[in-house]
Amino acid sequence: MPKTIVILSTKGGVGKTLISANLAVSLAQDCKQKALLMDLDLQVVGDMARMLNLSPQKSLADLMYLYKKDPQKVKKEDFLFTSPLGLDFLTGVLRPQQTGYLDAGKIKDVFTLLKQGYDYVIIDAGKSFTDIFVAILNQANLILIVVTPDILSVYQTKWILDTFQFLQIPLNMVKIILNRAESVSGISWQEVSATLPVSIISQIPSEGKAVGQALNAAVPVVLDSLKAKITLAIKKLAQVLILEQNLFIEHKEIEELKLKELALEKTGEFWQKEGLGESLGAVSALEEMDEVVILKRRVHSRLIEELNLKRVNLDVFSNVQKKKELRDKAEVMVTNFLTEEAGSFLSSSEVRKKLVKEILDEALALGPLEDLLADTGITDIMVNNKDEIYVERSGKIETTSKKFISNEQVRIIIERIIAPLGRRIDESMPMVDARLLDGSRVNAIIPPVSLAGPTITIRKFRKEKFTIPELIGFGAFNQIIIDFISACVLCRKNIIVSGGTGSGKTTILNLLSQFIPNSERIITIEDAAELKLSQDHWVRLESRPPNIEGKGAITIRDLFRNTLRMRPDRIIVGECRAGETLDMLQAMNTGHDGSMTTVHANSTQDVLARFDSMILMSGIELPVRAIREMTASAIDIIVHTARLSDGSRKILQVSEVVGMKDEMRIDLKDIFIFKQTGISEGTGKVLGKFCATDYIPSFIDEIKIKGISLPENIFIAEK
Repeated sequence: MPKTIVILSTKGGVGKTLISANLAVSLAQDCKQKALLMDLDLQVVGDMARMLNLSPQKSLADLMYLYKKDPQKVKKEDFLFTSPLGLDFLTGVLRPQQTGYLDAGKIKDVFTLLKQGYDYVIIDAGKSFTDIFVAILNQANLILIVVTPDILSVYQTKWILDTFQFLQIPLNMVKIILNRAESVSGISWQEVSATLPVSIISQIPSEGKAVGQALNAAVPVVLDSLKAKITLAIKKLAQVLILEQNLFIEHKEIEELKLKELALEKTGEFWQKEGLGESLGAVSALEEMDEVVILKRRVHSRLIEELNLKRVNLDVFSNVQKKKELRDKAEVMVTNFLTEEAGSFLSSSEVRKKLVKEILDEALALGPLEDLLADTGITDIMVNNKDEIYVERSGKIETTSKKFISNEQVRIIIERIIAPLGRRIDESMPMVDARLLDGSRVNAIIPPVSLAGPTITIRKFRKEKFTIPELIGFGAFNQIIIDFISACVLCRKNIIVSGGTGSGKTTILNLLSQFIPNSERIITIEDAAELKLSQDHWVRLESRPPNIEGKGAITIRDLFRNTLRMRPDRIIVGECRAGETLDMLQAMNTGHDGSMTTVHANSTQDVLARFDSMILMSGIELPVRAIREMTASAIDIIVHTARLSDGSRKILQVSEVVGMKDEMRIDLKDIFIFKQTGISEGTGKVLGKFCATDYIPSFIDEIKIKGISLPENIFIAEK
């Protein structure tokens, strides 16, 4: 039987695929061994084939699909790609959707067929503990872990070795390949060796120029740069594998029960305690073994291929009628597929309906996010990766049992959200802001910036705006505060709403807009449109990111300058973050009063400091004194919001910007404050009350002249 070498890593970017491919080529070319190279890293599809300029037409998933139907008809030669490099090649999947066809229970039988006739089988196994990964480990005679000389890589490798011991994999079967061993900033190989309980079999130096040249030419570096240090190191490793036969040992198979124990008993003790980012938690590990999950993956893959969803114009997902037609068509197909795939396995009609809905949501909607978006009690949805979805409910963050099929599916959902808006996300622009059809705000970020996988954060917005009685009932403010704020809006005072993330700034800004007379022309400017105004004469503007060539961006500042030519009565900016602050203050000072915006800040006093820094970001060098004089004359009222320890959101301060206290300081007077008196022992609810401060606003006479009834005794503090 051949010697089977499984190569893995604890994280991406350590050179695992490069080493696997070049080691196999060296064994075939230099050592004249008959070698089979397998790319079974299911998280990154096709990178090894591109690296070696190979074009496989069949995959292990194709072979396994046929093998499960009729093993006698399977000929491995029909699935292997014979490379001019002198070795045979087999990829795990050609498309991410094919992973559903891989069956861990059949790995042993299929590998017995595949390995016949070879001296060495080299397997790039990836880095995620799934049932497929463990089944591949069962085939190994030698396991090589690629490590880089940094603390994170070494520490994660130690976790992996702990897991191997729990799975009863003998550590004398495991060796370390120390890549980039000569890194100046890295830790020494002696320290790595002392930290890990397994020996280093090879030290491979960094040689970026040779590697880059080989990758660009799609040629193995061991053939492209014969005298490079990295080539010599890999060839030396190949010789070691030939000469030292005692490296290869047999071990008993890891029992499925053992893996279940790891998922159930060791989750809190190992995965959550040690925090392996790419590993599966208890629920996920069990789900991977669940027949229903495997069934869902198969049906999901068939649906995508049958409807050719990869080529469906993403605009269809923003067209209600077309989306319904596509879903109706897909529903019939999924029902038929379930009948074919499951037979009598699914006897309950309720289970069938649930599966149909979940598969359709994954393929045509937002997958597991659909139910969370429909839950009116949820205000925020946070997707950390395919296995981690959190929500905020009543101001508190809690985890959910929802999962995505794969990180690739998370990426597809992101594309589905942003494509109708004309936005894009890729490695050159890995972050994007967008919105859903219901107005909910979406932020997405993908690797390489996000290390754990594609990440989505959704701030949900109610279909109906909060009413004043509702917000008073929630304890966000009292009737006196809202009466005063409404008077400020009617008197065309310039208002800043400040607060931290999720403190209710946008809710208050929406509330303030309700008091603007319907006869006025309002223009709103936002990064991602989320304001909801009820007035008739309302123009909405939204910024635009650059296109794929880096051109065509339209910033908040561009829109603001254009707005000044649109004869606005009121200008509302969703949030001031940078140079547009200067333009807004100038507009407030030159007749465009009654404007509003939000700012991230910790208090009303911090707002003024934030304005200093944001104006300086405009690129115009102004003395701090000039900036503060402009700020003091432009801003009238600051309303500060916060989210408290019990999850409640309140207005903590309403302050007036009175003017300059002296040459450098702005005079700020609190009009109303929230005074916390304690925390309820039983519920943890914040206790307190809204109080006046005895300060009467300087524009109280103006309020009276406007005919607004606002008694002065509301500003008197209770004794």
